[in-house]
Amino acid sequence: MNSAATLAAAAEHLAIRDARLGEVIRRSGPCGLRPDRRYLRNLISAIANQQLSGKAAATIFGRFLALYPARRFPTPQQIIDTPDEALRGTGFSRPKVAYIKDLCAHVINGRLRLDRMSRLSDAEVTTAITAVHGLGVWSAHMFMMFSLARLDVRPVGDLGIRKGFKKVYGLRKAPTPERMHAIAAANGWAPYRSVASWYLWRSLDAP
Repeated sequence: MNSAATLAAAAEHLAIRDARLGEVIRRSGPCGLRPDRRYLRNLISAIANQQLSGKAAATIFGRFLALYPARRFPTPQQIIDTPDEALRGTGFSRPKVAYIKDLCAHVINGRLRLDRMSRLSDAEVTTAITAVHGLGVWSAHMFMMFSLARLDVRPVGDLGIRKGFKKVYGLRKAPTPERMHAIAAANGWAPYRSVASWYLWRSLDAP
């Protein structure tokens, strides 16, 4: 589990080695990466967020929760049993409904053991998650960062991260994954690339 002291040490490491990111760190305050063991919920939220703004995805996810009693998060079987039309009515597209049900089927039949995810390596987590239809490497990266709170994930496929690199490093256009890896290496981000990425997202909140 990431303690406040661990995250403070990570931020200090990054600020010392990377002056541009250090300015973002000073403006943004403590890093908020903490484990969130609501694994199924987080994966469905990741599906909701695909190709949508955060606000639109949150609205759809709220409607999804409202389908179930007391807004308590449903079991995989309850989701499987929910008619596709009801899920579509919340705003999920037809493909996303199929992704959600495939995810729940993987959990029910044991192909995706969510209770074991914290014990898997990054490569094993990625393999397990991307075996679900509709979940790719981006989803695996988000899961490792925001569910498992791993400190050295490199989510270079995320649009927000690309925008953060462009803003913080004064680039003329959004960088390629190779350019992002090179900048991170040159500025000594390892072994705290998740924390650096978290601060790149925060940089987008500033004017």
